[in-house]
Amino acid sequence: MKCGIIGCGVIAPTHIAGLKNLPDVELTTLCDLIPERAEKLAKEHNIPKVCRDYHELLADPEIVAVNVCTDHASHAQIVCDALNAGKHVICEKVPGRTPEDLQKMADTAKAHPELVAAGIFQHRFVPANIALRDLLKQEKFGKLLVVNLNFCCLRTNEYYNKDAWRGTVAGEGGGVLINQAIHFLDQLRFLFGEIKQVSAQCANLTHQGVIETEDTATFNIEFASGLFATVGATNSAAARWRSALTITATDAQVEFINEKLTFLLHNDENKEAELRSILEQDHSAQSVVGKAYYGSGHNAQIADFIAAIQNKRAPEVTLADAANTAALVHAVYASAASGTWQKVADYLGK
Repeated sequence: MKCGIIGCGVIAPTHIAGLKNLPDVELTTLCDLIPERAEKLAKEHNIPKVCRDYHELLADPEIVAVNVCTDHASHAQIVCDALNAGKHVICEKVPGRTPEDLQKMADTAKAHPELVAAGIFQHRFVPANIALRDLLKQEKFGKLLVVNLNFCCLRTNEYYNKDAWRGTVAGEGGGVLINQAIHFLDQLRFLFGEIKQVSAQCANLTHQGVIETEDTATFNIEFASGLFATVGATNSAAARWRSALTITATDAQVEFINEKLTFLLHNDENKEAELRSILEQDHSAQSVVGKAYYGSGHNAQIADFIAAIQNKRAPEVTLADAANTAALVHAVYASAASGTWQKVADYLGK
């Protein structure tokens, strides 16, 4: 199966590694608006073709699947063009910079049911998250009462000044929520289900005059199940990268830092020991390509995307599913702007 990658920025090497790990895949083409960037990666990874215009890549009849790794604002058009060109496609986060982008992508994917359309949310493929979701489905913690998520990282003014699209509404669509925290917002959906509505506040506390989007946000979530959650996120923190998830239930209290168990208390000591043995499994041997906080899930998700094409099935994370996480972010922005609770759009049609 011949594949191509559109966009040769910081995430591209991770996708290259994911494709090259697969035995029945040949990565033939890299595309980037900056030819030197594509040429450099092609030379490093022995990839035969490069191009500047992604339409040239899409016109290649031998290419079956495309990985979209460009900036946020270009995702919708490239994904739709790829699908309309008959290519299977997997798109990096965030799938859509605006609600209109999400609707356009969802409609195009729906018009091509013969094609696999997927969105990258690699943390769903982390074994610890899969194990936790299974335990939640089995109600091993009792009745869920409240969930708390706190995410913080650091993005400096230099980071934003490096790329003109970052920190802009037109280019990025938002700030900390749409770029850094979105992986952990997707984790909430993965673990606890669809979200009904949100009430939010957003602010730019430390990047005034540099960005036009938020660097800090807090919001309340009501899930479709009736569960409540609180979220705090900032990219102005002393902690360079830290996620903290707390689950409070009638039978147990569970806490995770950077997706690793740090606290577990259960009313039943035997059940506590059982849960601990499951949640403390060591998966450190899993390979990580790129920045450490990308985690190990990219390889597994890209493998799932290719397997979905080969087996003519849906991927684990469809484009519509990924769009629902982006819709959560857009609802937060709408709530912060209006000062009211906002419903979260559903592109899955559940």
